[in-house]
Amino acid sequence: MPRIPPVPQHRSGRGAFVRPELTALLALADEKLRATGLLIAGGAWGDASSRAYYAAFHAVSAALLSRGETYSRHGQVLGAFNRAFVHTGLLPNEFTALLTRLFENRQSGDYDVLPGVTEAEARQDIADAQRIVEAVRRFLSPPPGVDDEVI
Repeated sequence: MPRIPPVPQHRSGRGAFVRPELTALLALADEKLRATGLLIAGGAWGDASSRAYYAAFHAVSAALLSRGETYSRHGQVLGAFNRAFVHTGLLPNEFTALLTRLFENRQSGDYDVLPGVTEAEARQDIADAQRIVEAVRRFLSPPPGVDDEVI
């Protein structure tokens, strides 16, 4: 699968991107979720949390891309997603807290010297990331009866 190149700065404008990029981002989210199963089985809780965060991150990036928006920093992505999708009521309010916790556990899993993520936390992170990915996928799918590719 071709990699999506990083975007150096914010861009906005409806219709600037097409479905293949959205599909690719959601495929990356699915890949990260599959990896979490392997990491949990291997007892790598921090790494599992990190992959869970990236699954959610790719999904929210797809949601923003559907509006023609891309960002170069994680904080920008999370902030823009909250403004555009959570604060407007398009997606559940609790996603703000879930994404914040996923980001914090990713930081801990990737950078803390001492183990900072427990098995229970990793499993919760995976469940929450799956929920976010599924919600974004539903949001991006065309309504029933529309002759279009479902993501």
